Amino acid sequence: MTPMFPLQSVLLPGEPLPLRIFEPRYVALVRDVMAADRTFGTVLIARGREVGGGDVRHDVGTAVRVLDCESLGAERFALRCEGAHRIRINRWLDDDPYPRAETEPWPDELDERVLPLSALNEVQARIENLLRRVATAQQVRLPRRWSIATRLPSGAEKRLYALASRVPMGQADRHAVLAAPTLETRFHALNEAVDTVTAMLDFREV
Repeated sequence: MTPMFPLQSVLLPGEPLPLRIFEPRYVALVRDVMAADRTFGTVLIARGREVGGGDVRHDVGTAVRVLDCESLGAERFALRCEGAHRIRINRWLDDDPYPRAETEPWPDELDERVLPLSALNEVQARIENLLRRVATAQQVRLPRRWSIATRLPSGAEKRLYALASRVPMGQADRHAVLAAPTLETRFHALNEAVDTVTAMLDFREV
């Protein structure tokens, strides 16, 4: 059984996740998680809202590791978390006392085709160009989390997630990247997301 925290945003493996906890059911989740292995899961809410329950949830998400937990008093907590790895939801359980599910890790499925380094370098160059255009169009300095100047992790899986985390794309595109079954399909999902953002910039510049 995995404690679950559905959100209205997608968390990718390797991304930071700050949380402020105040709703009673998630206060209970935090207490249980901190007394166990400091890990819970998150998924994107398909319909509905985070507060109050009654939401409809996706069945692919991310395991979350709690790095730091600060009590703010009055049954409130500030968490500093990080996405660990992708998970698949096998079955949702009753939301008592908080959302729970039967989950399993979902590593990338095997693919006979190997994603070449040149393909990763190509999508990285596209993202770097896209971010420069975003900065110019908005006349602002880009958030540090979007910077590719910082060191990217090694390994194709982690590098693709890290690149995706820097693209200012919508939650549906982020979920498509997360839910892609193989490295190659994730690469194509990321390229399509870059295409979408690029097209939006092109339209605004006309």
